Amino acid sequence: MSVEEFDVVVAGGGPGGSTVAALVAMQGHRVLLLEKEVFPRYQIGESLLPATVHGVCRMLGVADELAAAGFPIKRGGTFRWGARPEPWTFHFGLSAKMAGATSFAYQVERARFDEILLNNAKRKGVEVREGCAVAAVLEEGDRVTGLRYTDPDGVEREVSARFVIDASGNKSRLYHSVGGTRNYSEFFRSLALFGYFEGGKRLPAPTSGNILSVAFKSGWFWYIPLSDTLTSVGAVVRREDAEKIQGDQEKALTALIAECPLISEYLADATRVTTGEYGELRVRKDYSYQQTTFWRPGMVLVGDAACFVDPVFSSGVHLATYSALLAARSINSVLAGDLDEKTALNEFEARYRREYGVFYEFLVSFYQMNVNEDSYFWQAKKVTNNTSTEIESFVELIGGVSSGETALTAADRITERSAEFAAAVDQIAGGEDSMVPMFKSQVVQQAMQEAGQVQVRALLGADAEPEVPLFPGGLVTSPDGMKWLPYHPA
Repeated sequence: MSVEEFDVVVAGGGPGGSTVAALVAMQGHRVLLLEKEVFPRYQIGESLLPATVHGVCRMLGVADELAAAGFPIKRGGTFRWGARPEPWTFHFGLSAKMAGATSFAYQVERARFDEILLNNAKRKGVEVREGCAVAAVLEEGDRVTGLRYTDPDGVEREVSARFVIDASGNKSRLYHSVGGTRNYSEFFRSLALFGYFEGGKRLPAPTSGNILSVAFKSGWFWYIPLSDTLTSVGAVVRREDAEKIQGDQEKALTALIAECPLISEYLADATRVTTGEYGELRVRKDYSYQQTTFWRPGMVLVGDAACFVDPVFSSGVHLATYSALLAARSINSVLAGDLDEKTALNEFEARYRREYGVFYEFLVSFYQMNVNEDSYFWQAKKVTNNTSTEIESFVELIGGVSSGETALTAADRITERSAEFAAAVDQIAGGEDSMVPMFKSQVVQQAMQEAGQVQVRALLGADAEPEVPLFPGGLVTSPDGMKWLPYHPA
């Protein structure tokens, strides 16, 4: 068997795999991507965050293509959750990091979105082979050296590489080769039953593109507008209520919808799609987990291969693309001879584990449904160790920009406006019907005029503000965002 040689071989062509492959190829390295299916293909996880759209996707060079695709614009999220009986809404524009032109994301049909990213990887020089199922990891001593896969004709082949990236998702078993164990959360063990509907009701403009998340006795519903008429609808039920989605799935989903008055109202005039790629009712096990190690010499886990968290805040594609960006920086740094593998990949793992941990800890508090949303804001501030106000911390967390990679809003200005901002939060918690008090606050008005720092790096490169390490003794991002650099304080 002849063995091909590449700098990097990636298993999996979803957002994580396409992103890491493209970012490494953009540095001039030889990259092979193996994908078992042929795109376009169905996938769940349709709701994006601003950090993906305006940060990672701009670095990849697909921001304009996404803007032209006609995906519904998502300006925040709307929740029927907590102690208040009426739905409440947050807006990405409340954060100084995502204000102005970058204060939105998209709701996407994943078959189209994932194909855009995969085709972009091809344009960036990645050799993409679809219909190729990875069978095994190749090793020499302690190091992973390549992959064995089966091509579309059923022929078994081998490829060697300096780095193997497992971006094959939660169902693949390649992650076993990195070592360690996959630890499952005792708190988040849920099952999701979902399908698609035509003609469902929309939230009022300008939030008609928002995801609507509705808590009910057995769990919570997502309600995601994918076009003017098509809606993704899913019920996430707790493990102890698993029997509610067993048996006849059509009857099960109908019964769960009947349990939730708000979703029943939104689907009153809707018809479930029963043909084509959206015609099937599907069940997914949404067990949260994380691997005890994210890398070993020659091999790195990104996206769901490393960890997964409950999807209530649409974190799936964000964690996949963010971890891919971190991994690409590490690999680019090693291949360029700038850093040793251990230093570079320890930075990757520390940052990815922190981002996962922030979402996980916050979600634990968010599931305490007997408190008002002002308590959620406070918990977001606590788990992110954020110096911003509570509401900004909340919005930054669920916008995907709490990673601490860039400078936060100036501390002196936050201190100056904190009393005013606290009063606005209290006013909302006291029974206001909207977040209008937030927009009257001077700190929010100022924040709305600023671009998000995460997105600014993608836009300005070397002109962006310099970073400081996220961890003591850690690394910082290069001006172009493609590699790590040692930190040298001025």
